[in-house]
Amino acid sequence: MHIVIAGNIGSGKTTLTKMLAKHYGWDIRLESVTYNPYLEDYYKDMNRWALNLEVYFLKERFRDLLEIRKTTKPVIQDRSIYEGVYIFTANNHDMGNMSDRDFETYMGLFKSMMMVVEEPDLMVYLKASVPHLVDNIHKRGRGYEQNMRLDYLKNLNDRYDKFFQRQYKGKKITIDVESLDFLHNKEDFAYITSAINKKIDLNNRSLFA
Repeated sequence: MHIVIAGNIGSGKTTLTKMLAKHYGWDIRLESVTYNPYLEDYYKDMNRWALNLEVYFLKERFRDLLEIRKTTKPVIQDRSIYEGVYIFTANNHDMGNMSDRDFETYMGLFKSMMMVVEEPDLMVYLKASVPHLVDNIHKRGRGYEQNMRLDYLKNLNDRYDKFFQRQYKGKKITIDVESLDFLHNKEDFAYITSAINKKIDLNNRSLFA
């Protein structure tokens, strides 16, 4: 079983992914942010480094999917390959940070990758407003994120809503985290696990081994 926690920058994906992995006893796959060699350069000059950044993320996420396919244990993943492509890379292209030629080459690579992997069993979208995202970004204090433009976050948010409402056809649920504090409030965390439990096969006890 493969579950993805999806959401914009600052939505709480990584925190929730770690909590759910511990709660269910599942294997965990975290996004390669700390080790991405292009991330700081990208936030300084998006036009120059967008393609490098997105190809790196695509490579990492594809490798994760290949490894997930090999495992027999349930896996919970922080952000999906689909978000990277249809939200972040598409946004970079529309903002003019990637040329049409580069974007077309990138999409060709992605489509080739999708021929050998499967979509996750469940995608959980953490929906939040831009002020909520900004507050979380400031709290975690990553230097390269502190000057992130509000219009950039808003564009990503709009794309997330469109992606989950119209584009992604797999099994999915949306959790509005605006008023939730799942890190400190047990009832809020239980609300999320209850929503997940309703979507996965509770009769297959091996999923929780």
